Amino acid sequence: MSGDSNLPDLGHSYPFVPLGSLLSRVESGWSPSCDPVPPATDEWGVLKVSAVSSGRFIESEAKRLPEGMGTRPDLEVRPGDVLLTRANGVRSLVGVACYVSTTRTQLLLSDKTLRVVPKASTDRAFLAMLLSSQGVRRQIGSLLNGGTGQNNISQADVRALRVPDVPLEQQRRIVAVHAAFERRIGVLEHLHEKLAAVARASLARELSAGRAHGVVPLKQLLEAVQSGWSPVCDSAPPAPDERGVLRLSAITSGTFVPEEAKRLPSGVVARAALEVAAGDVLVSRANGVKALVGVSCYVEEVRAGLYLPDLVFRLSPDPAHLDPKFLSLVLGSAEMRRQIDSVMRGTSGQYKISKADIRRLSVPAMPLSEQHRIAAVQRGFERRAGVIREQIAKLQVAQQGVVEALLLGKPCAQAA
Repeated sequence: MSGDSNLPDLGHSYPFVPLGSLLSRVESGWSPSCDPVPPATDEWGVLKVSAVSSGRFIESEAKRLPEGMGTRPDLEVRPGDVLLTRANGVRSLVGVACYVSTTRTQLLLSDKTLRVVPKASTDRAFLAMLLSSQGVRRQIGSLLNGGTGQNNISQADVRALRVPDVPLEQQRRIVAVHAAFERRIGVLEHLHEKLAAVARASLARELSAGRAHGVVPLKQLLEAVQSGWSPVCDSAPPAPDERGVLRLSAITSGTFVPEEAKRLPSGVVARAALEVAAGDVLVSRANGVKALVGVSCYVEEVRAGLYLPDLVFRLSPDPAHLDPKFLSLVLGSAEMRRQIDSVMRGTSGQYKISKADIRRLSVPAMPLSEQHRIAAVQRGFERRAGVIREQIAKLQVAQQGVVEALLLGKPCAQAA
């Protein structure tokens, strides 16, 4: 531990102690060779690091343990566990903690995840919040010892973290305040999910009606399918005034995320023809996960200096026959997913589609005016969803501020 320079200086009223003094033990996970598919409900599985790295426990993020391989019941994840990621290629995803409120049985702790077990004097849900606090996150960032693209922390690092020693009664109060925020956020997230389901159903009805009037190969409506570029880039994201090449993760959520980019070295000449622009339709052409091949997004807006990567196609529709926003909606439909799955090829854990596959996809033969109308309806849904996301984000900021203040023993009117 390099001194206390990473500890918050907010006039706290609780003494700081090593985290190890609050713990009963820290347990490592397991790294068997697993099948690249999720386990069925009656099968054993090993959690992926992605089950934890969002800060919420996601039990579906697991790989199936091969039939006949012995299990490790001592590593089964249970409700009440506090999990912490110990290694990742992305620095910000190391040391991410989550509390397991509920989970199915037969899921095992992975090698890249630690189980942090507190003493009876420390509330488990409180421990997860403590590990997620800004002061602890800063300390973890200063401890990372990355090598060959992998960043990691050790059990000794975890035990040495400096944390406020909060009395158990106050711990439970902080947990209750946090839970109250979670309930309000949960209501909004449920509303967001319902709105998304309504939007999908509306689009499915429109496309089904359109297909009833005929379909055409996508190649008849496109001017070009363009491949990207794969220069050697810096691992860091580009600053706002620097050039960058998009990561595949910039599109695989189905929404364009321009922050997901790697910095282009200053001496590399950029390919101007591959600069991403507003109105582009981007499609992933390869991925180790089948469900992420053929995922598309529409670029509403983008800053200058970001370029198309090698694993992404840019589709250029004929403006006289195909609306780009409508195209992105069609590409995201369930029917298009079935078509993409049927033509996908895979070797050595990498799945892909070709330009020819894209051009052969069949799409509804709909008048341009109808395409514009459908795109406008979906934009309406997206605007409403955006308002809900903003409300969620504001609540999360307030939640973080209130909890951080309470962790340091500072008065906070919102927590009353």
